Amino acid sequence: MFNIGDKVVYPMHGAGVIESIEEREILGLKRDYYVMNLSIGEMKVMIPLDNAFQVGLREVISREELEKVYNILKEPYTTSTSNWNRRYSGNLEKIKTGNILEIAEVVKNLFYREKEKGLSAGEKKMLESAKRMLLSEIIMVDDLEEKADNELIDGLFAETLKNELFSSSEHNYRV
Repeated sequence: MFNIGDKVVYPMHGAGVIESIEEREILGLKRDYYVMNLSIGEMKVMIPLDNAFQVGLREVISREELEKVYNILKEPYTTSTSNWNRRYSGNLEKIKTGNILEIAEVVKNLFYREKEKGLSAGEKKMLESAKRMLLSEIIMVDDLEEKADNELIDGLFAETLKNELFSSSEHNYRV
């Protein structure tokens, strides 16, 4: 059970703060709901208390786990399947888990794929959605603003790209 003020993650929507716990009657059924204010987009969602576990509502990650996220984003990109359908469904499954490490991997892979070959409209939308989910949780852990974390993630990618380009040009030079 979560309390008012807890920082939580609602898979497929992102992280936010439980603003209140309210009883509501919907379709003739009275239930208690968490009212959650998402950190990005100023959206509020209501999650039934008795359904919170099934939908994957969880606490935000720790600072130690955040380091793992940053390490994933810094790792070199490995080429994924060229089959668009398999790649899309694989990435969607990772996002649906709500696992921040899986989402970081999707963001990284789609970011590099976009730089390398471009993305379809569906994958561009998926990248934006996954990045929003990732940022929303990082914001909750780091107590930063959305703009600062967005710049941080883009900076991690830029540094990795620079290192990859440097090492590949160095490799080509030696050959």
